[in-house]
Amino acid sequence: MSVIEGSVDVDVQVRAAYNQWTQFDSFPQFMGGVERVDKPQATLSHWVTRFGGVTREFDAKVVEQRPDEQVSWRSLEEPYHMGFVLFEPLGDTACRVTYRVEFTPQGLVERAGDAFGVVRRQVHSSLRGFKEYIEGQGRETGAWRGTINGGHVQPHAKPEPRPVPHWPTG
Repeated sequence: MSVIEGSVDVDVQVRAAYNQWTQFDSFPQFMGGVERVDKPQATLSHWVTRFGGVTREFDAKVVEQRPDEQVSWRSLEEPYHMGFVLFEPLGDTACRVTYRVEFTPQGLVERAGDAFGVVRRQVHSSLRGFKEYIEGQGRETGAWRGTINGGHVQPHAKPEPRPVPHWPTG
């Protein structure tokens, strides 16, 4: 399993960055390799991706979500991956978006892409794309503020405060 982690500082309020991140259908506009994302249920999304000429479709489940703090997911089938994105305020008008993705490359093209750092650069580029997208918009294009604990939805529940770990920028 490979791990990619890092962070990006974004010049919008933490609420705007978090709200935009919950709009999965906007991901193809800033996330390289993502062709389409559908969200048929609050905790379930269907992804169509293209990497190295290989198109893949998979479902992913949000397993934890706390407004303005965290979104965690895991795929339900190959290609297996999981991860989280954390949102940390940096004053009133900026925030840090920290991410960690764990994945198992499938097939020769993906294993080679991972070995040569192509996947890592793609993920880092996608987060920089998110920064440019939300800063360029100046505000979020939508929001979903529900809380998910272990896959169970609790709409608009107040999140419990937790310390937020910080990884160095990669």
